[in-house]
Amino acid sequence: MKEVEVKFIASDGAIPPVYKTKGAAGADVCALLDKDLVLRQGERAAVPTGLFVEVPEGYEIQVRPRSGLAFKNGITVLNTPGTIDSDYRGELMVILANFGMEAFTVKNGDRIAQVVLAPVLQAAFVQAESLSQTERGKGGLGSTGV
Repeated sequence: MKEVEVKFIASDGAIPPVYKTKGAAGADVCALLDKDLVLRQGERAAVPTGLFVEVPEGYEIQVRPRSGLAFKNGITVLNTPGTIDSDYRGELMVILANFGMEAFTVKNGDRIAQVVLAPVLQAAFVQAESLSQTERGKGGLGSTGV
């Protein structure tokens, strides 16, 4: 598997991103909290990680939910996948949302999301007078079936 170096700074007490298995695409990131954070049903919060990353140009880091939290507790990353651009130098925050049936407590050090490094291409948007025709055409939002 190809490795790309991503520099990071960890605040005191922050846990560095870690891949739990050799074949994992996502590295777990953890909450860095002074006190427990309770997310009631339907609530959302930006959860700090204490991590600051330098994503190489031509890449992004995607912030994604952890499947276990989503399945067991209804906890997800609200803007999934969140994007950390190569020119961002602020703290990696995770927007967690509780779609579960009960309140959920996030504790310091809890694994709250996973991050995936992905290549990025920028489009050269070209204004045109017309677009090519396709079978689908203007059909959207369910036009190809359920």
